[in-house]
Amino acid sequence: MKLTLPKRVAAELLGTALLLAAIVGSGIMGERLAAGNVALALLANSIAIGAVLGALIATFGPISGAHFNPVVTLASAVQQDTQLREVPFYIAAQIGGSFLGVATAHIMFGLPLFFVSLHDRSGSAQIFSEAVATFGLVTVILSCARLRPGAVPLAVAGYITGACWFTASTSFANPVVTLARSVSDTFVGVSPLNVPAFVVAQLAGALAATVLCRWLLPKERTRQHE
Repeated sequence: MKLTLPKRVAAELLGTALLLAAIVGSGIMGERLAAGNVALALLANSIAIGAVLGALIATFGPISGAHFNPVVTLASAVQQDTQLREVPFYIAAQIGGSFLGVATAHIMFGLPLFFVSLHDRSGSAQIFSEAVATFGLVTVILSCARLRPGAVPLAVAGYITGACWFTASTSFANPVVTLARSVSDTFVGVSPLNVPAFVVAQLAGALAATVLCRWLLPKERTRQHE
């Protein structure tokens, strides 16, 4: 039985909050323990993000779909898996959850609730990386959701863990994650000045992936595998 919209929205808010707490918190912990070794800090951060993301998708997927990301929600709506009227509620929950998660991580490590990031992530390489990272993420989600739904948690966790390393931007791939990380001047922070370009790149990558998957995986064909 499909759960009510308030329950699904609550799941999106809580899941996004826990995801951001993991992203920011593991970044702080990794940086503190790595003693200046950036590679070691990134390794700790990426493993924690992937592990928590997989667990959250497995937990909240049956409730809300575990989007935790506006571009995933929009792609799901285009695929007609999420009703268009529900999209604003999902995105509002994701935005609120992202800032709640950042504040939670800051409290755990004795930092101010919010403080503007000074980490510059500008340049065409960073922007292109976000388009690639988001394209890959949405492609993995849409393809697995159609053909191997049980593999989604592991596939997404594995992709994000890897994308933290193979993209120059360390794979934000999520507009609300990008926005929330702009108020965390920690290891995972991004300057507010970089946010608009990142979001545009993420939207472009998600759009390209959605168009590809609508052609590659039309519903009338993939239903045979469900």
